Amino acid sequence: MTTHYINITLLPDPEFSHAHLLGALVAKLHRALVLGQTTDIGVSYPQHIGQPLTRRTLGAVLRLHGTPDALQRLMGQDWLKGMRDHTQVSELRQAPADAPHRTVRRRQFKTSVDRLRRRRMQRKGETAEQAATAIPDTVERLPNLPFVQLRSSSTGQPFCLCVEHGSLQPHAVAGAFNAYGLGHEATVPWF
Repeated sequence: MTTHYINITLLPDPEFSHAHLLGALVAKLHRALVLGQTTDIGVSYPQHIGQPLTRRTLGAVLRLHGTPDALQRLMGQDWLKGMRDHTQVSELRQAPADAPHRTVRRRQFKTSVDRLRRRRMQRKGETAEQAATAIPDTVERLPNLPFVQLRSSSTGQPFCLCVEHGSLQPHAVAGAFNAYGLGHEATVPWF
């Protein structure tokens, strides 16, 4: 179970915004989790709650959750190289025993009608008019979740990793976390 945690706090920087630094930090964590084929470390962003959703920020704290062995194994790698001047890393601590739990998961949205139509045209060999008939303008959704801006390592394209913190629940739910430390059903303690 994810009974321990480490906080990584972004320090103020005159040259880089917290959003930029968080993107770099999450990208480095992603690479470390992929290389280690790690599915037993979850993340949460404890500062995102209470901030206006119009800012859609995850805050300046990335909290890693896991067993002591899993967290020590991750922190034993040099994955924070290049970020040490921009972060403060806490000691390994035990999560409060009475903390509620919640899921922290990735949410993907069909955000661009034009992109969806172009994709359909390529896949099905349709004309622009046929694709527009098949995919109405009402399909487009604008996400209102906080996000971190990343760049795909496979395509080089920028994308927004939207993060949804689920509702609080009294008990932990075991499960695997993805390569961003996000779990669809697995929970992390929330405190």
